[in-house]
Amino acid sequence: MSIHIQSLTKTFGEQAAVNHISFEVPSGTIVGFLGPNGAGKSTTMKMLTTYIPPTSGTASICGLDIIKQAMEVRKIVGYLPESNPLYYDLYIKEYLEIVAGIHQLGTQKRSRIDAVIEMTGLQKEIRKKIGNLSKGYKQRVGLAQAMIHDPKVLILDEPTSGLDPNQLADIRNLIINIGRDKTILLSTHIMQEVEAMCERVVIINNGHIVADDSLTGIQSGSAASDLHVITVEFAKEPQRDALPGNHIEDIKVLSVRTLEFHTRHPQELRKQLMQWSMETDNDILNITTNQTSLESTFRHLTS
Repeated sequence: MSIHIQSLTKTFGEQAAVNHISFEVPSGTIVGFLGPNGAGKSTTMKMLTTYIPPTSGTASICGLDIIKQAMEVRKIVGYLPESNPLYYDLYIKEYLEIVAGIHQLGTQKRSRIDAVIEMTGLQKEIRKKIGNLSKGYKQRVGLAQAMIHDPKVLILDEPTSGLDPNQLADIRNLIINIGRDKTILLSTHIMQEVEAMCERVVIINNGHIVADDSLTGIQSGSAASDLHVITVEFAKEPQRDALPGNHIEDIKVLSVRTLEFHTRHPQELRKQLMQWSMETDNDILNITTNQTSLESTFRHLTS
């Protein structure tokens, strides 16, 4: 296992930001680390990268203890924090030279700088200062610094945050390509990115792990596995407070006339909706039933 966590805990005063969590990340996989704001994702990542010490519990990266062997861990881990701290007054190569010096790359410094610049697609922006780059290219610089020492494990905290659709697609493809020969643990709030990139998902809520499985297993084997989504398009805007509610877990408004119902009893709810439609003279133009999406499962597990 590239990452092994056992009963890891971090408290700040009386508040437990991370509360006795345990999970593993197999070598050579991309794992999504999901959770709402304040769930403990960033705190966990900071402990794994030795930025802050745990209060109790243990964790290891490729067999190296994050407390007893912190310096060795830093040599094999690349970290892109959510804030992505960069020196805006420096040119890209200047910044990467500083990072390479910190990692004491010696004679490999020049070749590694050239390699990460090519890998992250920074060539055409190489003559710009970092402060003049777009958000997408700043994220590329952050990824370049995380990879410059050729780490075995990458820990990426919200690497696609704030990017436009084109930039997001570029960073997603870059992470997928990097993940072909590295282990990656990444956090994100964009469920589509998890579905596109990740083989495994770990969900944390209020400092506790609430799900840990393959992407498909999260939906087929979690507590939300029996939830279904019924999408209904009505002829007229429905009055939500008048809808039959016996079997409705949640309602999501997709448009004025289209609602998404989450239910554990799809057949019964469909019958109720059809009956309600006839009684209120509000025809159903379209109705579909599907197993819950990752987003629906996430909402269920973290609500």
